[in-house]
Amino acid sequence: MTRTKLFTAILVTVILQASTLAWGAESLQKIRVGFPSLAFSYLPYYVAYEKGFLKKHNLEAEYIQMRTTIQPSAVINGNINFFPSVSTGMSAAASGLPLVVVLNFYDGAPWMLVTNKEINKPQDLIGKTVAVSGLRTAPHLFLQAALKKWEIPEKDVSIISTGGTSDSFMALASKQVVGTVLTPPFDDKAVSIGFKKFMFLGDLADIPYVGVMTSQNEIKNNRETIRRTLAALMESVAWIRANREESVKMIVGKFKVNQTEAEGTYATLVKMLNKDGRLNPKVARGYIDLLRQDRPIAADFDPQKIVDLSMLPAAR
Repeated sequence: MTRTKLFTAILVTVILQASTLAWGAESLQKIRVGFPSLAFSYLPYYVAYEKGFLKKHNLEAEYIQMRTTIQPSAVINGNINFFPSVSTGMSAAASGLPLVVVLNFYDGAPWMLVTNKEINKPQDLIGKTVAVSGLRTAPHLFLQAALKKWEIPEKDVSIISTGGTSDSFMALASKQVVGTVLTPPFDDKAVSIGFKKFMFLGDLADIPYVGVMTSQNEIKNNRETIRRTLAALMESVAWIRANREESVKMIVGKFKVNQTEAEGTYATLVKMLNKDGRLNPKVARGYIDLLRQDRPIAADFDPQKIVDLSMLPAAR
């Protein structure tokens, strides 16, 4: 091969490689996800972004802070593509909104009622103010289940909405409320500054936790994007399981907690994470039955009609 031909061949190769790289960069598709606040349950999302799993699947994520209560309408209006609260999404879908569960990360929920040390029995909450991240969200429903268990009318406790778990922690820490419903690491962080874990609430009701909610329109028009998003998130889950030390380090950095608190949070997280992203039908049915207690939902409403797990990697 002559020097001219060799130079030409090298030049063509370089141009082709540059074109491929440029195409790859240009082909990154943006997805928008709404979050109410920083929370350990969203760790698969954080890992998918920071460890490059989204980019691997030609996705670029924008994480937008917004209250849980407005996320369903934001998805339907096309302002965001996804939001993480499965309980909020299913509740809205049961009321007629065109929303669908496409992934469920967890089997179980770690909600804990944390109070100041002056609350020694459930009746001490009467006439006091307790914070939840949002009305009719999972922490509110768990608190309602606890009040029912204790035979305390909900009207006898003032319940306020803060907008997110980290905001609920701040409301407790600043003594605006006597108690709040928290998840790790905020519950342990609260204990470290003088509060106490009053009662674990996560086993009081069948309420789904965190996953991926989207709209029927997204499924119709952007199915491949959803498939790639779910693949990236499931790779993130596998990474969390396989990388304990680095996951704990990430928790320390994100939540400004100490090593012991972060290790406890990681242990709780891994214990609840499922391996296939599926939602237990029993939990879905139990949750719909719970919602029926305060709203009209048709007796023949099938929760599986608002669940589509066909785009999960294992379902392909």
